[in-house]
Amino acid sequence: MNRAPTVGELFERLSAPLRLEDLGGGVGMDRVVPGPDISSPGLALAGYVGRFVSDRLQVLGETEVTYLDALPQSKRREIIELFFSFHLPVVFVTKGQEPPEGMREAALATGTPLIRTALKTADFYRGIKPVLEDLFAPSATLHGSLADVYGVGLFFTGRSGIGKSECVLDLVERGHRLVADDLVVVSRRGNDVLIGRGHELAAHHMEIRGIGLINVPSVFGIRSVRQQKRIEVVVHLEPWDRTAPVERTGLDAITTTILDVEIPKITIPLNPGKNITVIAEVIAMNHLLRYSGVHAAEQFNDRLIQRMQKAAAIRQYLQEDLE
Repeated sequence: MNRAPTVGELFERLSAPLRLEDLGGGVGMDRVVPGPDISSPGLALAGYVGRFVSDRLQVLGETEVTYLDALPQSKRREIIELFFSFHLPVVFVTKGQEPPEGMREAALATGTPLIRTALKTADFYRGIKPVLEDLFAPSATLHGSLADVYGVGLFFTGRSGIGKSECVLDLVERGHRLVADDLVVVSRRGNDVLIGRGHELAAHHMEIRGIGLINVPSVFGIRSVRQQKRIEVVVHLEPWDRTAPVERTGLDAITTTILDVEIPKITIPLNPGKNITVIAEVIAMNHLLRYSGVHAAEQFNDRLIQRMQKAAAIRQYLQEDLE
């Protein structure tokens, strides 16, 4: 969803799993959810609103409701009117509780949606937070193909017709899994996790030049696809150019940036006879080794340096031996 959802859209999506009930008769359902933040009003219900962040989704648990119910009627009315004087996106009441006296009227007067959930407060937070984070995660649609190879998400890029789809198709035939072909919707979770999935219209179809569109799960079985995968390595395919510099040792780590997240990038020059499928499998296995602390290029370089240092020490000894 490219735009911010409304409270009504959020309610429709979560009403069944979070057992939601609209207490306002549809009032305020067109209000926009401004962001993924959700919290309890805290000191705002005690009358201190100096640090109150009113543009968050507000949750009233058992503590807040019993506190308001315990107040004298005049004080409770004053606090509720102060609370609803802010432009609140939505107010949730958890644990199936009856809202404090005067809250329904205040919500109706200010056009604020008032929603009740039968879940406990902690369960409600656990259920709604992942959905909000997914709705508001930074995202982009990129051209390429994404596959799960030995549990590693390889994102294949390159110019149109270079062979990205054919490579992934060969990987699927060898038992690996397709995530998305041609268009990959990438979203950032947290600070450094990129999740890729296919466009909803593509639905695990692939375009193979000379054949046309194929339905991968129909041809290879449902186990040949997955809905989403973390992107861990970018594999860039390009035509062979003997004049272009090519990484030979793997000591120089090359990265690329997607949605402000740096991830490893490996460029594979293509020439006739090169088995890109096996190379892709090696890239995935090598990534797993590096993740576990095994860096083949660094280990080889260290052994080479140690051998050179020993040879230099022997030469120096012989030069100094004047007998």
